[in-house]
Amino acid sequence: MDETLVARGAARGAPGRDPGGGAGAGPPAGPPDLDVRGIRKDFGDSRRAVLDGVSISVKPGEAVALIGPNGAGKSTLLRCCLRLVEPDEGDVRLLGHDLRAMRGSALRRARAATGFVFQRHNLVGRLSVLSNVIHGGLASGWGVLRWNQAFAPRAARERAIECLARVGLVHLADRRADRLSGGESQRVAIARALMGSPRLVFADEPVASLDPGIGEEVMRLFAHLIRSSGLTLLFTSHQLDHALAYSDRVVALRRGRVVLDAPSRDVGRADLRAVYG
Repeated sequence: MDETLVARGAARGAPGRDPGGGAGAGPPAGPPDLDVRGIRKDFGDSRRAVLDGVSISVKPGEAVALIGPNGAGKSTLLRCCLRLVEPDEGDVRLLGHDLRAMRGSALRRARAATGFVFQRHNLVGRLSVLSNVIHGGLASGWGVLRWNQAFAPRAARERAIECLARVGLVHLADRRADRLSGGESQRVAIARALMGSPRLVFADEPVASLDPGIGEEVMRLFAHLIRSSGLTLLFTSHQLDHALAYSDRVVALRRGRVVLDAPSRDVGRADLRAVYG
């Protein structure tokens, strides 16, 4: 790999961290980045719908935590928001687009304006860290040339180095992904999600697979990157402290329905525990 790219990224370095990392003054007014209305999803193997008329709205720059017990429909809702899972009913407007009306390249372009951080890091173990981050730009162009750093355009490699710098891992750019620790892997996954310069980021229990101490460190970094970039965030979590600390608003699902939607500052742990009762 070009050492000048690494040096340039390292000079920029990772961002500092907020002392608290929690909710700020709130998002600006304006049309929502995500507007979901009446979403229903039934996989046909249960007595009730996984999602039963769910409606939520996320404003530009807002961070929303989605909580609820296992089977409440949190992960399914995230995937319906991108049509990775096709809703049976309802409407999804993503960054001003009617997502359910889109097909083919138009749908791919709409998705390219978002990032997704999964619970399982989903890195390609045999490839380098840099190549994995470059994969975050596959939807933006150059196709197969973005699969490996050796063939990627210089602009793509420079952007990937910048993203690695933001998570503090430029020094691991050439390491195989299967030689990373769990915390390092998820930081690479975050860098990959930022690669395409998204406006909105989805995260499905982003630190659930990590030890508590490392998970707190990674979540704090992740929240700081989202805040400092002015991005919109919808994330699921079973960790109630994270739901309160790193969001502007908490939405709770239970049995496929919204049972709580309130500003984080107005919600206490007792309110959240009641969702699981």
